[in-house]
Amino acid sequence: MSHSHQHHTGKVNENKLLLAIVLNIGITVAQVIGGFISGSLALLSDALHNFSDVISLLVSYFASKLSRKQASTNKTFGYKRAEILAAFINASTLIIIAVLLIIESVKRFNNPEEINSNLVIWLSALAIAFNGFSVLLLKSSAEKNINMKSAYLHLLTDMLASVAVLIGGLLMKFYEIYWVDSILTLAIALYLIWVGYDLLKTSTKMLMLFTPDHIKVEDIVNRVNSLERVKKLHHVHVWSLNDDELHLEAHVDLNENISVEEFDGVLKSIEKLLSEEFYINHITLQPEYNKQDPKDIIVQD
Repeated sequence: MSHSHQHHTGKVNENKLLLAIVLNIGITVAQVIGGFISGSLALLSDALHNFSDVISLLVSYFASKLSRKQASTNKTFGYKRAEILAAFINASTLIIIAVLLIIESVKRFNNPEEINSNLVIWLSALAIAFNGFSVLLLKSSAEKNINMKSAYLHLLTDMLASVAVLIGGLLMKFYEIYWVDSILTLAIALYLIWVGYDLLKTSTKMLMLFTPDHIKVEDIVNRVNSLERVKKLHHVHVWSLNDDELHLEAHVDLNENISVEEFDGVLKSIEKLLSEEFYINHITLQPEYNKQDPKDIIVQD
């Protein structure tokens, strides 16, 4: 049941992504044309950000489809980590785009230009409406999946950027403060770096197989060591394969030389404990008795 539910959810997510992609292509084309006609760098920067949304949403879409492909002998995990890779790529593009926008905003601030504010106002309002709808589409999925979260953040930051551009357009129209265009571009860029860095850090940790932040390995070891027949859990590795699968691999030193059938009982107790208390759902243990090997919790292989 769990397997089929994940497939259903994946297809629903993909349909939402497709709709968001179509909306963002429309926004991008309109803003690029409007940016050149009006002379607004903020509008062009928003268009560039929207274009990055299209790319990121396409990456997320194909990663979502790949993640559901079956495993094989030469791909024993299948493509389950494709979504993490997509999140990493999306976060990286956010930061790269932000740096380019900062450079351009500094240039424009030193040489401000008169801007067609009416066009800026109408196009930014259109972008707010379309991106706002896309954000609502992906909000629930973003809470459960890092790939969907990366797409959601792209759309959310773009909606907020469009709000900033709209405010700038109003200031230019009624007060003729044209340098505000550069300031808003700089603000958009800094915000992109802020949200992009957090997502980049999270996806990098998962790609590097770091222990998830909410897991304390010492707590796991102490709880498993308290079980009957367990002497010491050691040589521990804990990592997230993706958003749904948390893996633990370790050696377990036993108090006595027991049969394989008896060890199955110990294994079931450990699996139950790790699943209920730490939400670890994939466990691989190597049983040992009087084996002369390092008994440290963490052993460098």
